[in-house]
Amino acid sequence: MSNNDIATRYVALWNEAEPTARRALIEELFAVDGAQFLVDPPAEIRKAAAELAFPAPALAVHGHDALDRRAARAYEMFLASGEYVFAAAGPAVELPANTLAVAWTMTRRDDGTPAGGGLDLLAFDADGRIVSDHQFIEGSR
Repeated sequence: MSNNDIATRYVALWNEAEPTARRALIEELFAVDGAQFLVDPPAEIRKAAAELAFPAPALAVHGHDALDRRAARAYEMFLASGEYVFAAAGPAVELPANTLAVAWTMTRRDDGTPAGGGLDLLAFDADGRIVSDHQFIEGSR
């Protein structure tokens, strides 16, 4: 599978409404113990942590079941209404150490107006499955 095919399937995972198809994409793309890390949590999470005298919390999910719950919740929060869609923002960028950068946007379905976006750094195991996904969300500061 080419880097752009991986990026296309990765973005498709987040757009997938059907739970069985979404789970199949997770199992295809991620290693069994694969993880996603939200590197720079949104401002409201950082603020709540700061009020408790904690640094910004590390947010992570590990394994297919947790990734499935994470993807389902993201779909419910951002796409289920039909207002938005995720899309790759340009070609995937191959980086050293078996790593790939995938930029993405969330746009309005009706007119394509950007509503958000980010960058995911995907690291792969020897079998070509994602072992770590470090997600940076644009505008979360």
